[in-house]
Amino acid sequence: MTYPQTRQDGTAEVHFGVTVADPFRWLENDPRRDAGVARWIAAQNALSAPYLEGLPGRDVFKRRLTAVFDHETLTPPVERDGRYFFTRTGGLDNQAQLLMRDGVDGANRILIDPNTWSDDGTVALAEWAASADGAFVAFAMQDGGSDWRTVRVMDTSTGAMLDDAVEWARFTTLAWHPDGSGFYYSRFPRPRTGAEFGAGVEGHAVYFHRLGTTQSEDRLVHAPTPGRALLHNADVTPDGRYLVVYTSALTGGVGVTVTDLSSADPAPRTIVDSYDDRWILLGNVGTKLFFATQNDAPRGRVMTMDLSEARPGFAELIPERPDAVLRDGGSAMLGDRLFLSYTVDVQSQVELYRLDGTFDGTVPLPGPGTTGIVRGRPGGNEAFFAFTSYDAPLTVLRLEVDANRATVWAEPQIAVDLDSIAVEPRFYTSKDGTRVPLFVVRRKDVSGPAPTMLTAYGGFGISMVPHFSPAAMAWVEQGGVYALANIRGGGEYGQAWHQAGRRGSKQNVFDDFIAAAEFLIDQGITPSDGLAIHGESNGGLLIGAVVNQRPDLFAAALPGVGVLDMLRFDRFTSGATWAEEFGSPSVEDEFRTLLSYSPLHTIREGARYPAILVTTADTDNRVVPAHSFKYAAALQAADIGTRPRLLRVDTRAGHGAGKPTDMVIEELADMWAFAARWTGLVVTDVD
Repeated sequence: MTYPQTRQDGTAEVHFGVTVADPFRWLENDPRRDAGVARWIAAQNALSAPYLEGLPGRDVFKRRLTAVFDHETLTPPVERDGRYFFTRTGGLDNQAQLLMRDGVDGANRILIDPNTWSDDGTVALAEWAASADGAFVAFAMQDGGSDWRTVRVMDTSTGAMLDDAVEWARFTTLAWHPDGSGFYYSRFPRPRTGAEFGAGVEGHAVYFHRLGTTQSEDRLVHAPTPGRALLHNADVTPDGRYLVVYTSALTGGVGVTVTDLSSADPAPRTIVDSYDDRWILLGNVGTKLFFATQNDAPRGRVMTMDLSEARPGFAELIPERPDAVLRDGGSAMLGDRLFLSYTVDVQSQVELYRLDGTFDGTVPLPGPGTTGIVRGRPGGNEAFFAFTSYDAPLTVLRLEVDANRATVWAEPQIAVDLDSIAVEPRFYTSKDGTRVPLFVVRRKDVSGPAPTMLTAYGGFGISMVPHFSPAAMAWVEQGGVYALANIRGGGEYGQAWHQAGRRGSKQNVFDDFIAAAEFLIDQGITPSDGLAIHGESNGGLLIGAVVNQRPDLFAAALPGVGVLDMLRFDRFTSGATWAEEFGSPSVEDEFRTLLSYSPLHTIREGARYPAILVTTADTDNRVVPAHSFKYAAALQAADIGTRPRLLRVDTRAGHGAGKPTDMVIEELADMWAFAARWTGLVVTDVD
């Protein structure tokens, strides 16, 4: 294969006595302002597109992916004064709509349809929030996959748009003041003209926007922290009494500041001043706050604080459990109960507790899987939550809290015979003896070695919990195996599991993944020459690193929107915040650790590499595409065998959120056909 010519220059830097060449640094330039980079991208796509379009089975994958994506999915509704707000993805719509019902079983009314916002479907509805009386919805618009947001407001009774507009919001939540006069949001200072795409993360702050005013009048609520790249997000308790600001250093922990909005002179009060532990407010009863936290409890516990006390402090209500991890994101105060979602070996178990901490029953679930997106409020008896699994599409359950009775509120119909799918929880042993969970998904009639797609994430304390994936189903339908390893760096077993895979311990992440690959082959699940791997973002880093460390182990590799230059990641957009996870290239011992696994810098000349398809998008300002550009150029310039090393670049698409469904399907069809070609998966039409 003849690759496009990529200019190399003599750029090099000395770091702590180590000379590091960077001959493709010019590819860091913004392609919208550098014609040379734009031409290089066009040449790469001109090579990869015909190759991918001509692969056997590519059309079959596209048809099946289209069929499996073609179903209606609703999210658990938010109730505001008798009005129910929720999102709906209908079939092959490029973007989710925001709908409203008057009453829980009322007729659907479309409030916001982003599918009408652009011809190419690349403008998406992002964050949204309804006011306490349901009269207004504030919503964020995401253009072309960018992390930047423009926030607008709609009158829900008339559907009319207000004149209010907020710009330069990014990494934001939206939270209404209880009187409906305005909302809280997070933004950065306006970047200088021409620097919007690569703008960093200094100066993130929370503001209050009052309806009917201009953004220039917005009030600063929580100021940025000088000298630190911290992110700040606001929430308001369901009773409207407290404004809660969470401050994150992306270590998995947050600081917490609360403001009593009912006070005649509201003043912020910091109750957690470090960023070492997770703290999430589950709800409040008057001045008593209920938190889920990992403070002195790596697997999570519930603590309370009464702000009316002269010297308020935290008190334990529900202790840490040795056999389960408390998932704060799937827990809440509902009615006069605490709805606590635990994971036991990466599968959800939901329990109710009274507000005095006594156990009050287990919530029945449809089967093994994952719960999340909990909607409800203290004092009410009605709540909603989502359930999903590898063989169960996202279903919304309505919970009568007092009776502990769950019924289906919305359940999609999928063009897959789910009864033919087997989900097998497994465990394997990593290099250092650590026991790691692994899920294997395949058709029940597939028993011998079959081409396998293995994925993982392994970072930022993010848990890869069981969930329905049309992409996985399309691979499994063809007789392939889809496997997901719950490697260290995530939060599957709490704070310690995360800590064991970050900064100086990052090699554990790669060892865990390599051990998963070896296990699949040793167990006869996967043939020795039939393993493909994929991962995105931090998962893209994972794929790039393990390919360099064990190129012999894989037939195909699919790193997507990956962090691939570990010596310069902190120079771009939000990368400065990742130093808390990876370590800093400007600190000598951390630099040497980063250099030891950086995918761009550890390509092994002379080794026989798998086929590699690198995917990214030109407007990704989360992990800038320069990571993928430089990595692909280095792969193509290296002597690493004859299998293809291709780059696929989407246009007007970002890091993943907000990507139109038709673009997702096209990309997945390319990826799966590429992997099938090199793993030996025979693709046939499925009736």
